[in-house]
Amino acid sequence: MDSHAALELLDYLRTGYPILLLILFVVTFILNTVVTARKARNNDSQRFGPGGRLLPQRSRSVPYKPREFSKNVKRLFTILSALIPLTFVADATIYILHVMAARSENWWRGQPAVIYIVGSFFVYAVLLMALLDTSPSPTIAQFVCWSVAIPVELVILSTSLSVYTSVHHEPVVGNPEGGKLRKGITFWETLEVGSNSLRVLILFALVVLYACQTMSLKSHEKQNQRANGATEATGLLDSSRTENGNGNGHGNGNGTNGHTYGSTNGTARPQAPKPDPWVRPTTVPSTSWWEYLAGYSLFFPYLWPSKSRRLQIVVTVCFVLLVCQRAVNVLVPHQVQIITESLTENEGKDFQVPWTQICLYVVYRWLQGNQGLLSSLRSSLWIPVSQYSYMELSTAAFEHVHGLSLDFHLGKKTGEVLSALSKGSSINTFLEQVTFQVVPMLIDLVIAFVYFLIEFDAYYALAVGISTFGYLYVTIRMAQWRAEIRRQMVNASRQEDAVKNDSMVSYETVKYFNAEQYEFNRYRGAVGDFQKAEYHVLFSLTLLNTCQNTVFMMGLLVMCFICAYQVSTGQRPVGKFVALLTYMVQLQGPLNFFGTFYRSIQSALINAERLLELFREQPTVLDNTRATPLALCKGDIKFEDVEFAYDARKPALNGLTFHCHPGTTTALVGESGGGKSTVFRLLFRFYNSENGRIRIDGHDVQDITIDSLRKHIGVVPQDTVLFNETLMYNLKYANQDASDEDVYEACRAASIHDKILAFPDGYNTKVGERGLRLSGGEKQRVAIARTIIKNPRVILLDEATAALDTDTEEHIQRALSTLSRGRTMLVIAHRLSTITTADRILVLSEGQVAESGTHEELLAMKGRYASMWRKQIRAQKAAAEAQSLAERIRTATTSDDSSSQSDEDRKIGARRTN
Repeated sequence: MDSHAALELLDYLRTGYPILLLILFVVTFILNTVVTARKARNNDSQRFGPGGRLLPQRSRSVPYKPREFSKNVKRLFTILSALIPLTFVADATIYILHVMAARSENWWRGQPAVIYIVGSFFVYAVLLMALLDTSPSPTIAQFVCWSVAIPVELVILSTSLSVYTSVHHEPVVGNPEGGKLRKGITFWETLEVGSNSLRVLILFALVVLYACQTMSLKSHEKQNQRANGATEATGLLDSSRTENGNGNGHGNGNGTNGHTYGSTNGTARPQAPKPDPWVRPTTVPSTSWWEYLAGYSLFFPYLWPSKSRRLQIVVTVCFVLLVCQRAVNVLVPHQVQIITESLTENEGKDFQVPWTQICLYVVYRWLQGNQGLLSSLRSSLWIPVSQYSYMELSTAAFEHVHGLSLDFHLGKKTGEVLSALSKGSSINTFLEQVTFQVVPMLIDLVIAFVYFLIEFDAYYALAVGISTFGYLYVTIRMAQWRAEIRRQMVNASRQEDAVKNDSMVSYETVKYFNAEQYEFNRYRGAVGDFQKAEYHVLFSLTLLNTCQNTVFMMGLLVMCFICAYQVSTGQRPVGKFVALLTYMVQLQGPLNFFGTFYRSIQSALINAERLLELFREQPTVLDNTRATPLALCKGDIKFEDVEFAYDARKPALNGLTFHCHPGTTTALVGESGGGKSTVFRLLFRFYNSENGRIRIDGHDVQDITIDSLRKHIGVVPQDTVLFNETLMYNLKYANQDASDEDVYEACRAASIHDKILAFPDGYNTKVGERGLRLSGGEKQRVAIARTIIKNPRVILLDEATAALDTDTEEHIQRALSTLSRGRTMLVIAHRLSTITTADRILVLSEGQVAESGTHEELLAMKGRYASMWRKQIRAQKAAAEAQSLAERIRTATTSDDSSSQSDEDRKIGARRTN
């Protein structure tokens, strides 16, 4: 190969080498991240979702853990990786010193060498930053780049040696072969070759070190897997022996009923307390960016307008407009260049104003920008798409919360859930900003790189590429630093909302305990915490903007120096300098907003975490695959050895068995915590029993669809909650097809009709928040009327007459007697006088039936029920005697006051007579 061909090959290699490495690193880094995230998602039994929250265990597989090198090995990788860009700094120093020493000879290595040094330094700096910023590291992405770099560097080194050791001309400005003739390698060329050789040795050391450490880690993993496998096999063998040796074990394996399993001492295994299923995230999620964003793919079916062909066409048109905006962004600075060159060319001649070019420029500016025609048109077209996404996502979240089981609703904070439900707009904000702000900005950066490479030269492309990367890197790194601060502010804002909502919902309780000032101080403290966090966020934002502007201006300074020098030497016209300034100012706009976009997107993602966590909450009670609707219901109810526990350490039901025949009334009595309310919750399918069966008309309730089962069951709760609507709305809530006359008949049966008519607005009376404008007795009668309107076959009464006076209770008892004809009733009663006519009374104790029979039979047993009856009779007598005594005292006091008044009147009359 002759010297000229070798120089051309060397120039091509030097120019393409950094571009090849950068593309290779980006592609392998993304692929490695995606593959690692998929492995973690598929293999991990314990996974972290967005928000750093531990997701439920899905499998018993060994948790996936990426290979992590030791600290000392990683430190060695860092040192070697840092030495590589230092070798390019050494090359640059050699070139600068050579230029200064050979100034009279006009020596210059040429543009490819500058691109090689600056571009390679930039790429290896990116590799070093990725090694420092990611964990675990180094990854296969760095290894591939190091491996590919070795042969390329060897070719560059060998080609350089072949040129330098042969007879060759030293390069000068504008001519790579026009300098002094050299018959051998020079001192400066020796230093350059030495630097290249050192770089190859470092790359070779990195590749060998990575390969050896990876093989060592793999061998350790295999040894650990063998050891774990042997341990698991031994554990399974011991478990099976223990199970076979324990004849009393139930074999359910969950330990929730308090019985032994796999033990011989008959005690339940201690269990770790369950984590709070609804916690506020306080730390940055410990996941990769791909796994973090992949979690939000749950929302994509609600965001894409799959139900509307018209909206899909609108989305396509919006993307076409987006492409047109990118083209206009290139045409504007190009048009400025044309106008400038036209004006400068006509100077001193017959001057002609470029009217057409100016008009084109104005048209382009009219189309360009966020306020331009294209952007305005795109925004207008996108409105129905955004509304569609918000509608689908918000309603889906609302339906999802209603579909969650009772255990979630008992543990939730209403303010937190309402706050999460309001975050549907955050997903829309994230989608719009990424689609129409961030992605177009990144496309503009790529176009800018290509534009400067074609219209100017590689110096400009290199400068704009490095400066914009530095800008984005500084923005992202500082935004990550600010993420924790922003998260604290968001959590403080949520706490402020929670305090406000909880206080408003508990308005009556606040008034009962004169706690207004306490609530004011609590809310003031929440606002103060939010403002402290907000101060840190705003201060860090100012620092971020300053750093961003500094990085961009350094890049602009370099480009202006280069262009001004070229204009001064006549290499470029003045129009190029104007086009450069116009394009850079145009590029600075979206870059300046990138920090805002990144922060806004980050905020939207943090806000959407709560909604995402809400979607990840799954109901614990679901229809199984074999469930069928219950078309007709006779009301035959059986509990067969039912076991259930809210907490594994304390069972609520322990082998409960009873039978309710159709059309009968069964009362459940006993001390608090005996399992009475749990019976209702299991029958209504708020929970599933852990052992045993619950049958209705011979069907297992778990083989019946939940909706069809609940249609045949009516519930009158002890604490009735009403909507803040009219009485008619609340009464018809049980059956929207009921007529007004049906409502009136039900209210007459519940002894509430006349009371409602006495209200100023009658059935249109607003009941207030949760029905607080009604008394307890009125709310219970409304609940009974509502159940009558539903007309179910099974009725569950949870102390339905507890808040009623004696006269109204008699009316209600007659109404319930009428309602119970032909229907099965289960009644929870603490006032035993209300269930004396029940067909059967069950006395529950510690989750089992302690006594069973009619009222007379249970009294004859002289057991628990008889004792409870005697206590209530004594209490009623004592209450009656106390009330009679109070009446006598009140009567006597009234008589004494009347006598005193009469004596006083006689005295006054006598004085008047005298």
